[in-house]
Amino acid sequence: MHFYQGERIALFIDGANLYATSKALGFDVDYKRLLALFRQKAHLVRALYYTALSEDQEYSSIRPLIDWLDYNGFTMVTKPTKEFTDASGRRKVKGNMDIELAVDAMRLADTLDHIVLFSGDGDFRGLVAALQQKGRRVSVVSTLQTQPAMVADELRRQADQFIDLADLEQIIGRDASARNTRGGRRPPPDPGTYQDDDVSQDA
Repeated sequence: MHFYQGERIALFIDGANLYATSKALGFDVDYKRLLALFRQKAHLVRALYYTALSEDQEYSSIRPLIDWLDYNGFTMVTKPTKEFTDASGRRKVKGNMDIELAVDAMRLADTLDHIVLFSGDGDFRGLVAALQQKGRRVSVVSTLQTQPAMVADELRRQADQFIDLADLEQIIGRDASARNTRGGRRPPPDPGTYQDDDVSQDA
């Protein structure tokens, strides 16, 4: 994982995709450690976390994580999920945040040197190419260590640098001993609320 000490970087985290990837690898992300890692590597300008929320629930299972992130250095970007019934009669929840992430990345690109995208979704290949045309380096964080791989091949090849999330587990993985830490020092783990194309790499 290579970063220049003085470069200005921002993290763009596709929440649903990162959750699915870390679960496939068998660990929870400790977001406090995640921030600390990238603050050590370069000048971290912003860390943005994108997720859809269920609007009709007074209490969402992801709310504790959202609140913690919001108060601990992350910029939260959310929108309501949409529920629909598919052809077989199954209720599905849709909450794709690709457009919001892409718009923000292009808007902030002129103030950055390096964009770190936490997603394996092949739909982001065009975004990565556009950012590179603006002279920005782009790193993609996902994994090849699952069957099938969580990162689309075309996205991995487009990136200036591919960082396998599996290689970061010892640095940003959540300690089992921290799960019951009093005082709220550690963020709660991601709840398993994502469904369907929220976590599809090629959707």
